[in-house]
Amino acid sequence: MRKLNQLILGACTLLALACSPQPKQEQLVSAYGTPYHWEQGTIVVDTPERPAGQESAIGLTAPKLKVVRVGFVGLGMRGPGAVERFTHIPGVQIVALCDYEQERAENCQKYLKAASLPKAAIYSGAEGYKELCQREDIDLVYIATDWDHHFPVAKCALENGKHAAIEVPSAMDLKQCWELIDLSEKTRKHCMILENCCYDWFEMNTLNMAQNGVFGEVLRAQGAYIHNLDDFWPYYWKNGKEDKLGWRLRYNMEHRGDVYATHGLGPVAQALDIHRGDRMTTLVAMDTKSVHGKELVEKASGEKCENFLNGDHTTTLIRTANGKVIEIQHNVMNPQPYNRLYQLTGTKGFANKYPVEGYAVDAAQMKASGVQPKVDNLSSHGFMPDAEMKALVEKYQHPILKKYGEMAKEVGGHGGMDFIMDSRLVYCLQNGLPLDMDVYDLAEWCCLAELGALSMDNNCAAVQFPDFTRGHWNDVKGFKHAFASPEDEAEAEKAAKEATAKLKEQGAKEWAAEK
Repeated sequence: MRKLNQLILGACTLLALACSPQPKQEQLVSAYGTPYHWEQGTIVVDTPERPAGQESAIGLTAPKLKVVRVGFVGLGMRGPGAVERFTHIPGVQIVALCDYEQERAENCQKYLKAASLPKAAIYSGAEGYKELCQREDIDLVYIATDWDHHFPVAKCALENGKHAAIEVPSAMDLKQCWELIDLSEKTRKHCMILENCCYDWFEMNTLNMAQNGVFGEVLRAQGAYIHNLDDFWPYYWKNGKEDKLGWRLRYNMEHRGDVYATHGLGPVAQALDIHRGDRMTTLVAMDTKSVHGKELVEKASGEKCENFLNGDHTTTLIRTANGKVIEIQHNVMNPQPYNRLYQLTGTKGFANKYPVEGYAVDAAQMKASGVQPKVDNLSSHGFMPDAEMKALVEKYQHPILKKYGEMAKEVGGHGGMDFIMDSRLVYCLQNGLPLDMDVYDLAEWCCLAELGALSMDNNCAAVQFPDFTRGHWNDVKGFKHAFASPEDEAEAEKAAKEATAKLKEQGAKEWAAEK
C-alpha cells in the first residue's frame, strides 16, 4: 500500500510540474549579434519560421536562359580572372563591369576585346553595384568583392530579380545567411556559393567513388584551409591611405571563428549528402591564441595590437544527424605547406588528398568496385600502388571532368577548377536545372564562423546548428549533379554557340571602329 501511495504521489508531482509555468529560458546574444539560449548544456540558436508565402528552395529551378547575361561586381584579386574565364564559355554575354575603383573595371575590358566580345557598361564608386543590379538586361550578378560587400551586393541582386553567385565566404554571419535564404525562397532566384574546391579533380573523382559505394559508408571526413598568407596580406584592397591593414587582415583581427571554412567543408559536405539526407546538428570549436596576427597588425600599423580575435589555428568538430563526424581546420598565419586535408574514412575504404594523395581499399573491395587489382596482396593498411590508383580513377572519372576537364586545364583558374565551376553554373542556367550548390549549402558552409565563435566564447561548449532548410533536409536522398537529357543539352549548346558567334561579330565591329 505504501508503495502504491508513493507511486501516486510521484505521478501527481510530475503532473504538477508539467502543468506549472516553466522557467523562461534566458536569451543571450552572440558576439555576431544572434540571440541564443542554453538547453541541457548545449547552446541553441533558434530556427526562425519560414515567412508566409515562401516555399523551400530545395531543387530550385528557373526558366532556361539561351544566353546568360552577366554583370561582375568586384574586380580586384579574384574578379578579373572570372571575367576572362567567362569569355571562353559559349552562350554568355558580359553586360556590365563594376568596381569601387573605376580604373579596375575599365581594365577588364581587355578580356572582352581579346575575345572579340562587345564592350561592357562600366560602374564604379561605393554604390555602383546598385545601378548594375537595376539593369533589366542582366540575369546573373557575379560577386567577387571584399568579404564585407558580398552580402549587400547579393541582397541587391536578388531584390532586383537577378540570380546571385557569390565568392567565399558568401555570408559572414547567421543574419546574412537567413536573409539570403529568405530572398532566394521568395524571389525563386538562385543564390550560389562560388566554392571552387568542389570542382577539383581529386575531389570530384573521389565524390563519384563515394556515391558508387567504393568506400562503403563514409563515417568521418576532414577538410581544411591551411594556407600561410604572408605573401598576400599587403595586396588585399585598402580603402584609402588611412587603411593600413587591408580588409582581410582587419576582418581576422575583429572576428573569431573559422572565417574561411568553405574550401574544406564544401567537398566533404557533398560526400556526406548534407541537407540531402543528412544535416549538421552540433559543433564544438577550439582555437589557439593569436600570435602571428598581432605581429602582422603591429607591423602594418606601427601600433600595439592588444586584441586580435582570430586564433592562429582554429579546429571545428561537427556531428551530423546520421552519426557522422566532420573535422574542419583553419590556419592562414603559420608556416605550413598548403593543405585542404580532404579525407574520407569509410567502412570499406579511405581517401586522402593532402599531403599524400591516394586511396586505401583492399583487393576484395576493389573487385566489388569493378576494378581488378594487379597485385594479389592489396590491403587497406597502406595507400594502393600507382597502377591500382590510376585504374580506380579511370573507372570513376567524374562525368563533369570528362566534359570540361581538358578545356579547364587550358583556360586555368586554380588549375582549372574555377573554369569548371563557372561552366557548370552556366550549364545549369541554360538548361533550367538545379544548381550544384544552393542557398542552403551557402548558409551551412558559412555559418561555422559565428557558431564556432559562439562555442569558443563559451569555453568550447557544444552549439546546435539551426536547420537552414526548415525541415526539408531529408526530402532529397543523396547529393547528385543535375544533367539535361542529351537532346536538351545539344539544343542548349547549339543556341549558345550561335549566340556567341553573333556577339563576336558585333564585338569585332565595335573594337575595329575604335582603331
